[in-house]
Amino acid sequence: MNTEQIVGTFVEYFEDRGHRRITGSTLLPPPGDPVLFITAGMHPLTPYLEGRPHPLGRRLVNVQRCLRTTDLDEVGDATHLTVFEMLGTWSLGDYDGPSSLDWGYRLLTEGLGVDPGLLHATVFGGDDQVGPDTDSLRLWQDLGVPVELTVEDNWWSNGPVGPCGPDSEIFMWTGDTPPESTPTQDDRWVEVWNHVMMRHRRQEDGLLVPLPQPNIDTGLGLERLASLLQGKSSVFECDVFDPWRRLVPDLWPLDERSLRLVHDHLRSAVVVIGDGVRPSNTGQGYVLRRLVRRVLTTLWRDDPTRSLGDLPLELVSHTLDHFHQDLDPGHVRRLLLEEELRFGRLLERGRSVLARPRFQRPLGEEDFHYLHDTHGLPRDLVISLREQPWPTGESGRS
Repeated sequence: MNTEQIVGTFVEYFEDRGHRRITGSTLLPPPGDPVLFITAGMHPLTPYLEGRPHPLGRRLVNVQRCLRTTDLDEVGDATHLTVFEMLGTWSLGDYDGPSSLDWGYRLLTEGLGVDPGLLHATVFGGDDQVGPDTDSLRLWQDLGVPVELTVEDNWWSNGPVGPCGPDSEIFMWTGDTPPESTPTQDDRWVEVWNHVMMRHRRQEDGLLVPLPQPNIDTGLGLERLASLLQGKSSVFECDVFDPWRRLVPDLWPLDERSLRLVHDHLRSAVVVIGDGVRPSNTGQGYVLRRLVRRVLTTLWRDDPTRSLGDLPLELVSHTLDHFHQDLDPGHVRRLLLEEELRFGRLLERGRSVLARPRFQRPLGEEDFHYLHDTHGLPRDLVISLREQPWPTGESGRS
């Protein structure tokens, strides 16, 4: 199955079981929300998880695009992306955890064709405030799926305070041998689907109080699921990256990890721009700026003449179409090129400033503040310029 077929199968399966699809998706949080971007499918639903009636009812399904900056340093491995899509289902005070897990198991094995022998589950084993999740444990035992009990790995929260609860995670074996060991002991077990029994709210004093209603919140990453179903060894080999793998390596020859970073960050930048964000020095705009600059840092490491002006419009169009964003691909590429020119000028200024005798010694906090406030040089750029020998001459087309 390609990703579109996976989405169709997932949504139809849960619609057949009484779920209503939430339409529309954006990376931008609701007004007044302190986070910069949506990081999980449950984020826009927080008021309804805490008791407010949802206009579509108590059973919901959707596809939510998400952005996580916490994983930027992991991008380039087999499983992490900056922007990704999350398939999700919710029970707002309706059915229980075992029902959700049973549906999840049957969709994976019967609807998507996963071999049941390649699955492993983990379940919350209990702590000093909440007992073990015996209902989920019994469900997996009845289905014949091996189970591992953990504590911290199977407790879900979206922060130090707020809705939380035990979860049960479904893992799929990716090794080239028969399954062995357990998910916490062998990273060849890859997490596919998380089912959260969201029953509690953690207060500022750390104590748990019951939510007005017990909820079920499930989520699985579309690209990760697609790569597993398509027999690929990384998310960058699933079908959504086909045009990137076809066009970018010939344009910009790079090692595999660098190629993955370029694919991920440029694709993410296009999606962020498609949702209305523009580069700036603060907030959402700075996340976009950082993504573009990380790409340019990678591209210019070996060849300072590389330019985002050469980015094929096909890649921009493909990304905008996949995420259902109505924006001119040429306009997106022009925005990226303008940001490249700004960064090129900043690099030249940075080289000049850091060549001064004052900065030929280890830098302290006062130096970093001065370089940022006086010369507009952010800390990460200063560190990069000092640690890595940048090519001399023009950067890109600046």
